[in-house]
Amino acid sequence: MSDMKLDTERFGEVSYTQEEILFFPRGIPAFENNHSWMLIGNDDNAIKWLQSIDDPSLALPVTSPDAVQPDYNARIPEDELKLVGSVNPADLALLIVVSIPEAAPWNMTANLRAPILINLKSHRAVQVIALNEEYPIRHVVFPEDVREKMKASAYQNGGEE
Repeated sequence: MSDMKLDTERFGEVSYTQEEILFFPRGIPAFENNHSWMLIGNDDNAIKWLQSIDDPSLALPVTSPDAVQPDYNARIPEDELKLVGSVNPADLALLIVVSIPEAAPWNMTANLRAPILINLKSHRAVQVIALNEEYPIRHVVFPEDVREKMKASAYQNGGEE
């Protein structure tokens, strides 16, 4: 299938195919009118970007939950599994949205409570509320010692907090 093009605010012009589009029937909370998205990012970087096709100025940083919490095991409500069209774990993938403060990336947090569930075969996706109440919305990604080293390094290189 031929490439389509999107002029994004963050990445400039990007090409994509119909097969790369992730369809969110309900949109994403706070972005309910954005139903078509694509993943952008280098394979060697744990952070990818969920780029809205409906709004080229909108992109959300995401990552695999394993990159943040190796023992992550979100319990997904069955009706959400049905919404994406599969209950087979082999067909499914999870992403989590991260928040990266521009002036203080060492304070990055991850939303472990509301993962994005993707059916890898149908490309249907939905952000869900995990049944695991122990998972926070703002899980601090880096341990305190790593955050302090990152902050010190930024200050030595002329960065600001």
